Amino acid sequence: MSLIITDECIACDACREECPNYAIEEGDPIYLIDSDRCTECVGHYEEPSCIEVCPVDCIIIDPDNQETMEELKFKFKQLQEEEV
Repeated sequence: MSLIITDECIACDACREECPNYAIEEGDPIYLIDSDRCTECVGHYEEPSCIEVCPVDCIIIDPDNQETMEELKFKFKQLQEEEV
C-alpha cells in the first residue's frame, strides 16, 4: 500500500522532511507522494513517519495501490541498493 495526501493538505512541509525515502514532494496546491518510493516507512520505522507528523491528518492509505508487506520490503531493498 502506498500512501496518498488528500485535498485537506495545508502544504506545511512537515511530512516531506520526515520521509526517509524522499517520496514526498511539493505539488500545487498540495504535496504528493511518489508511490514508487513510498514503503510506508517499512525498513525505517514501525509506523509511517509522515502520518505521525501531519497536523491535519490528510495522509491516508491509497485504496487503489495496495501492496503486501513483502512487496514493501522488496521496494525498500531496491531503494537501498539505488543509494549505493
